[in-house]
Amino acid sequence: MPSFRGQGRAAMPRPRIPVPTARAIVDCAVYVDGQRLPGRFTHAEALAEVRSRGTGFVWLGLHDPDETQMADIASTFDLHPLAVEDAVKSRQRPKLERYDDTLFLVLRTVSYVPHEMDSVSEIVETGDIMVFTGPDFAVTVRHGEHTGLAGVRRELEDRADQLSHGPYAVLHTVADHVVDSYIEVAALVENDIDEMEEAVFTPRDHVSIESIYQLKREVVELRRAVNPLAAPLRLLAHNPDLPVPKEIRRYMRDVSDHHTTVAERISDFDESLSELVGAAMAKITMQQSTDMRKISAWVAIAAVPTMVAGVYGMNFDHMPELRWTYSYGVWWLLVLAVCIGLFITFRRNNWL
Repeated sequence: MPSFRGQGRAAMPRPRIPVPTARAIVDCAVYVDGQRLPGRFTHAEALAEVRSRGTGFVWLGLHDPDETQMADIASTFDLHPLAVEDAVKSRQRPKLERYDDTLFLVLRTVSYVPHEMDSVSEIVETGDIMVFTGPDFAVTVRHGEHTGLAGVRRELEDRADQLSHGPYAVLHTVADHVVDSYIEVAALVENDIDEMEEAVFTPRDHVSIESIYQLKREVVELRRAVNPLAAPLRLLAHNPDLPVPKEIRRYMRDVSDHHTTVAERISDFDESLSELVGAAMAKITMQQSTDMRKISAWVAIAAVPTMVAGVYGMNFDHMPELRWTYSYGVWWLLVLAVCIGLFITFRRNNWL
């Protein structure tokens, strides 16, 4: 009889222990007239403080929240379920969506990974930042370990005039920060491409074709992260139907211009790498042709003693010079003379 001991216990699902929402909160603050109110608030207390005052807004920062934590935030700020579902999942496509008075902006973040030029490794690391903006709140959700927003918050807190524009000032500052990171990463990738071009066109320098393909793949990843953001930025900069103040739309136009510039640079990277692949393949083909010529030249030189030895190694009774006293020395002199002549000929024709 088969034993069923312990099967019932193993089949029972393990209870999932909920993680408190506070574990996902990086910072939560209330801002009134561009100034941060002293004290510490939970997200519910902060929103209640703003609505009791009738002015100001809440800026809540989250890092990698799970579904339960995000559901708690959504119930407090009345966020749309579809947007909340997108905010929990990473690697979302950049987009802008509107749910009544709430805007939901998705941005892809990028980070440059230092590496050796000839190594085949990750060069561009990506993440996500989602921004919910409403009349009295801004909720930022970050996925990934790079492109933190703590410095962005401190910088914005030092500019009370900018912060006085409300939650949409946070939206602009986060978008500007992400686009600036695109520019920095693009500059570092451009340095890699310049070094690789120099190596490819240096006569005796060796470049692995795999490293060029790896860099091209990372540029494609960078382009996929950057280019789709163009349409959301244009909407924020030029669409008066969105609940974005006129002054913020002016700032967003500047961000959109910077984004267009970096997107064009990334497109140029892709074209440059395609040409670089062709140049590297031509260099490899030329090197292989040179190697084949050298091999053919040495084979021709080695064929001379092989042929002579093959002829005089046959077991015939009557062959000329077999019983001549100086035949061995003459044989060596003749072989060396022909081999040296072939070597000089091949050397003059750049085969050796």
